[in-house]
Amino acid sequence: MNLLKSFLYKLKAFDLVVVVFYLFLILINLIFNYDVEHWFLWVLINLFIICLTFTIAYFEYKHDSKFWRIVHYWYIAPLILLTFKELYYLIEPIRQHDYDWLFIDIDRWLFGTDVAAFLLKYSSPLLTEILQIIYSSFYLLPIILGLTLLKDKRYVALDYAVFSIIYGFYLSYLGYFALPGIGPRFTLHSFTCLNQQLPGLYFTPFLRKFLDAAESIPIGAKNPAAFVQRDVFPSGHTMITLIVMYLSVKLKSRSRYFFIPVGSLLIFSTVYLWYHYVIDLFGGLVFMIFSIWSGKYIFNWWRRELEQEEFEYDKF
Repeated sequence: MNLLKSFLYKLKAFDLVVVVFYLFLILINLIFNYDVEHWFLWVLINLFIICLTFTIAYFEYKHDSKFWRIVHYWYIAPLILLTFKELYYLIEPIRQHDYDWLFIDIDRWLFGTDVAAFLLKYSSPLLTEILQIIYSSFYLLPIILGLTLLKDKRYVALDYAVFSIIYGFYLSYLGYFALPGIGPRFTLHSFTCLNQQLPGLYFTPFLRKFLDAAESIPIGAKNPAAFVQRDVFPSGHTMITLIVMYLSVKLKSRSRYFFIPVGSLLIFSTVYLWYHYVIDLFGGLVFMIFSIWSGKYIFNWWRRELEQEEFEYDKF
């Protein structure tokens, strides 16, 4: 037991989130092994990631070097993408039914129309181009915030930012399990005619193809809706962008002057570009508020535990 505690206390709060979530994924794979393709491989991958997390945390604690500190912060980035891909193999065979009908009904009840169709009246190739580029920059926003804090050597603030972002991502992934959906590109509009109905300029077609590939849609698929990831509710783009905007202000980062306008446009683009229903954005806001509220207590509780190992404690 003492040996286990000594290993646990070398984890940062964001490491703890990784370990707990991957234990959850292992449990899901084991329970639904008859439905999940390659479940045993995913269990092995998840166990490897948990071991990797402990190893990286141990080496940073042991050596306290710049190299291991950077590795410790940035190993999170590829994990987010890997976890997103694992969900592709879990959600559809386990949940089987999409809830787009519910999101459509709520939007129509709230607004009396499909908002994306209303916005189409005011679309232009230039506006579409700008918003498609901003939408595609989503994963860069947390990285920019992290680099800003790292450059300023604000390590405790960076710990909190990395924790808040990874915790937010994993909470949004739970939302995908609860209410899977594919989005208005497939249900309210023609996915194959997207470039004709909502054209951009130079980069839009390429960026759309890149994002489609990231969402597991094969090139030339006759039924792309059957392949796309179930990742509509809550809007992860909205949730994580709001978290980054909040953190940039809360931590008084210089990057806040960039995140507030760009983040606002990114959130708007999720509906304008037909990726999300408006209710997804409300869901992202609610998930963001819960994430920040509950994450604050988890982060501070774990740092209090780490005081036993002579870590400085700053309350957020």
